[in-house]
Amino acid sequence: MSSSTAKTPSRPRHARPGITPSAITLGLNSLSLSPTKSVYNNAPDSSNPFIDRRAANSSNPFVDKKSSPTKARGRSRHGSMSSGGLDHLAKDADDRMIPTSNIGATLASQNIQNTSPAHTARLAENLGINVNQRILRFHQQGPQPTTDPTLALQRQLARPLYQRPAGPNASTGAVTNKTRVIPTSPQRVLDAPGMIDDFYLNLISWSGLNQLAVALCESTYIWNAETGNVDLLGTAPEGSYVSAVNFTPDGTFLGVGNGNGDVEVWDMETTQKLRTMSGHQAQVASLSWNNHILASGCADGSIWFHDVRVAQHKVMQLLGHEGEICGLTWRADGELLASGGNDNVVNIWDGRTGSSGDDWRGTPLYTKNNHTAAVKAMAWCPWQNNLLATGGGTGDGQVHFWSSTTGARVNTLQTPTQISSVQFAPHSREVLTTHGAPVNSLMIHSYPSMSKVAEINDAHDARVLGSAVGPAGDVVCTYAGDENVKFWKIWELPKKKKDKAGSSETGPGSMLLIR
Repeated sequence: MSSSTAKTPSRPRHARPGITPSAITLGLNSLSLSPTKSVYNNAPDSSNPFIDRRAANSSNPFVDKKSSPTKARGRSRHGSMSSGGLDHLAKDADDRMIPTSNIGATLASQNIQNTSPAHTARLAENLGINVNQRILRFHQQGPQPTTDPTLALQRQLARPLYQRPAGPNASTGAVTNKTRVIPTSPQRVLDAPGMIDDFYLNLISWSGLNQLAVALCESTYIWNAETGNVDLLGTAPEGSYVSAVNFTPDGTFLGVGNGNGDVEVWDMETTQKLRTMSGHQAQVASLSWNNHILASGCADGSIWFHDVRVAQHKVMQLLGHEGEICGLTWRADGELLASGGNDNVVNIWDGRTGSSGDDWRGTPLYTKNNHTAAVKAMAWCPWQNNLLATGGGTGDGQVHFWSSTTGARVNTLQTPTQISSVQFAPHSREVLTTHGAPVNSLMIHSYPSMSKVAEINDAHDARVLGSAVGPAGDVVCTYAGDENVKFWKIWELPKKKKDKAGSSETGPGSMLLIR
């Protein structure tokens, strides 16, 4: 064909006959296709240079012999391929313009009525198909995971690397806890008339002997969680009020701070006042014990260390705040002391440094100015002793987590309102916070992912002022300006191993005794 050959002449278009299956039965052995007879009985178009006219009278084994030779098909003017039954795929082997291999034409033109059973069996075997089963239907279970302990351990160690972070404040790679349901009604409610609605005061403390100290205006009461008895321990000097209470870790002594600056020490076994330590010039709103040393925080920004064994009780003074000290807590080992004030500052002190001089200003180990409101909520982590949590008041609503080793902030939790207290769960990696208006709620978050685990909205009718965790570690006590003290079942106790006799020990702090 020379380069001067004219473009392909147009050909008449014909109606497209359909394909009519002669029979379709179940199974591959009975499947057959029977093409209809061709309707093209016209003589080949002699004007088409792409058809070899010699094929008009030749015998084509791939064309139904009852039909006349098939005319070559072209594209319609709309760009779609025209077709007229399966026999349009027939061609001459000498036609170099059409591919020499066309399986569809071969299968259609053979007009197979019944496929060979042997061929079907070989085809099914090679393709891995069970002819007696439906396709896309799973009848067999997937392979079981490997039981190799080494590989299982490697998967467990690598799993946190593929966890999705919970949010912008979450630590990447943390395993988050699922949301769980906790009781939204308190286990017990105690009426507390005369409770002072003051954010800066610390008016409850829960001892290891399962006794709760509650300060109501000028009086201090002791509620025994085991017996339910309530006893009046003592009263503040005339014209003053109780501004802080704090038990020693073993519950044998109670420190009481008063509005006139006095600090008292009470023996819980004899319920007698052992001594009164004076010197502060304003109210003492926070107390914290470290063995025989009682630290007191004053409204003038000073922190004193009182050695309750000696007559000259003031053995150290720390001056690092410009506002009232409203948060004060020793680390469990007694080496570090954390303080928070109304000046929005958090200080971490080395408890072994200080001075008894009146004009000496101590230098904190770390000073943090990240909060934008008063810092009352403070807690050291019981299962990671270098982790400190601090919460800001109105206008802040953030809990910052600090490393006492490096002084760096390692995590932050954003909450909707002021934070009056923060508590670490003793037996699980969770953090509880109590909040003021408008939510008056308790929130539990997992650590370090900071994902919310549970929340109790409107826990009190007024802002929640503080909290304390029971000695067993499962119940939290809260107090508020609505003059109520409430007990909430927040966590589950870890299962204790039974002894050989099949009995388990129950400590004196179990809340089962007060239900």
